[in-house]
Amino acid sequence: MPTEITKEEEFLDISKRAQSCRVKRSGDVVKLKLRTPTTLYIFKTTPEKADMLTKRLNIDIIEL
Repeated sequence: MPTEITKEEEFLDISKRAQSCRVKRSGDVVKLKLRTPTTLYIFKTTPEKADMLTKRLNIDIIEL
């Protein structure tokens, strides 16, 4: 089962060990999905914050 993240700082910490980030945009909500070797983490946010966060990531970003 995926684990939901609620804090931006926690998202950025997990992104350091993630393999990829998938971005799913649907209306006013953007889901950022981080895949680590053992777990899938999901972070829900606004489109503006999602753009800001994806610019800070150093991993593969896949737009769905």
